[in-house]
Amino acid sequence: MRKRTKIICTLGPASSSAKIISNLIKEGTDVFRINLSHSSVEQTAKIIDILKSASLKQNRPVATLVDLQGQKIRIGTFGTKKHILLKTNSEFILDAALPINQGTSKSVGLTLKSLPKYLDIGDELLLSDALIKLEVTSVIKSKIYTKVIRGGKLKSSQGINKKGGGLSLKGITDKDIKDLKEAIKLDIDYVAVSFVRDAEDIKIIKKIIGKKRIGIIAKIERNEALENIDEIVKISDGLLVARGDLGVEIGIEQLPAVQDRLIRKAISYDKLVIVATQMMESMIDNLVPTRAEVFDVANAVTSGVDAIMLSAETAIGHYPVEVIQEASRICEIAESTNRKVLPIARKQDNFKTVDQTIALAAVYSASKSNIKAIAALTETGSTPLWMSRIQSMIPIYAMTKNDSTSRRICLYKGVYSIKLANIEYVHAKANQQIIDLMLEKGAVKKGDLVMITKGDLMGTSGGTNALKIVEVGKLIEIE
Repeated sequence: MRKRTKIICTLGPASSSAKIISNLIKEGTDVFRINLSHSSVEQTAKIIDILKSASLKQNRPVATLVDLQGQKIRIGTFGTKKHILLKTNSEFILDAALPINQGTSKSVGLTLKSLPKYLDIGDELLLSDALIKLEVTSVIKSKIYTKVIRGGKLKSSQGINKKGGGLSLKGITDKDIKDLKEAIKLDIDYVAVSFVRDAEDIKIIKKIIGKKRIGIIAKIERNEALENIDEIVKISDGLLVARGDLGVEIGIEQLPAVQDRLIRKAISYDKLVIVATQMMESMIDNLVPTRAEVFDVANAVTSGVDAIMLSAETAIGHYPVEVIQEASRICEIAESTNRKVLPIARKQDNFKTVDQTIALAAVYSASKSNIKAIAALTETGSTPLWMSRIQSMIPIYAMTKNDSTSRRICLYKGVYSIKLANIEYVHAKANQQIIDLMLEKGAVKKGDLVMITKGDLMGTSGGTNALKIVEVGKLIEIE
């Protein structure tokens, strides 16, 4: 059986060719991330065309996740120098009035000109993913005077975070709005919203998307987001635990507990959850991951995440395909050797709809019997999504003729998407169609029991109202 945990691969210079993308799909990539911090919408359109072609050739749906840039504060550049060396105990000035490309070894410009007004003496600023630490000693007009507490190599355009958070900047920028309005004209499946503060940020995105079937993933990388997490998760389709900026704000020692809390929070609300940042970063330059990275990925898998996300490893690394191979192998072994049950208190006590009742009844009863697989005929993907929220090792095969649905399903843990050219509307014929497809894919064999969920009016949204158990090889014959 294929891995249950999904893999999100960030595309970049190292991985955007048709050949590499095809190999990435073959080795286990389920979702492709396009980061609008580094790509334009025009480039995104070209990449989506390549993805569609590769997916069609391999007869395997894959989803597209477009990541909005968000309001990230950065330093400027150092002229022709790629970096400078900051010495511990020296003075360094962040100058909002300095032209963005005229930094020196003594001072550097800022992308956020109003940053000085957000800071006080004693505040700690962290750069280069917290490798460099500065303490604010004074703020005079446009200049932020700092003492270098922990020095090192400072590269151009590095991000700045305030330890403990509190830089209450708007989450959705004008660039994000412009990019999103153009991106939703493309055939995308998910949009990731960077630096979310509260539910209002998600509401802005929802209003722009309108009735288009695009999932919204809230990236949790600010302290403010943790304070508003229940409202954020309720209105989103899922959470992405962005451990880079979040770890800088709250302190990396807090990350394990916060990651675990966010995973449980998302699952308790029946939402998707992704873990990202430095999952296998050593593989940017090396063919094998470190032991610590193997443990990190395996821990995420056994904590119940829907997906792990790879960033620089596949975007700019030397071995993007090998990264996916290693990640897939770790996921498969972690899933097959771990059987711990996560204690998760669900927020919804009662089932609201018939299709939700069928979905959850199917997984629960299948886990208590000799069912080998569940097949869900679905129009919107809601039924397999609910199924995937329950801890179970029984594979779920979601079958749909809807292109968009077949792709979005690719992010659901433990669910395998099968795109149908057509659906049989006679129920006995539909059962045979389902079993034939599963036999073709090697999912079942003669004598296996398969649970099928579908609706009386197949092809209708929210219409799943039937659950049937069939034995492979003993179906009713239909002329």
